Amino acid sequence: MNAEIRPSKDLRNHYSEISRECHENRKPIIITVNGRGDTVLLGLQEFYQMQSELELLRTLSQAEEDAAQGRTAPVQDTFDDIRAALMEKKSI
Repeated sequence: MNAEIRPSKDLRNHYSEISRECHENRKPIIITVNGRGDTVLLGLQEFYQMQSELELLRTLSQAEEDAAQGRTAPVQDTFDDIRAALMEKKSI
């Protein structure tokens, strides 16, 4: 993913343009201070998507570790547990 690089003064002077670019291009914009990367801006939707993807990767990594350590259960048992948990939430 190629990020656009802009100086911090652009953030002050051209915020609405930068915000529009983040949303339209769905790419991050790197803000520099004294020529060095300082902050990354991205649209809120992209931020939420990135958070969701990271959480999924963490979950998959934990699942892979569980499987490698033999911490597994039959699929039907897992679905039964999920179903029971959902029914508990529904009755609250």
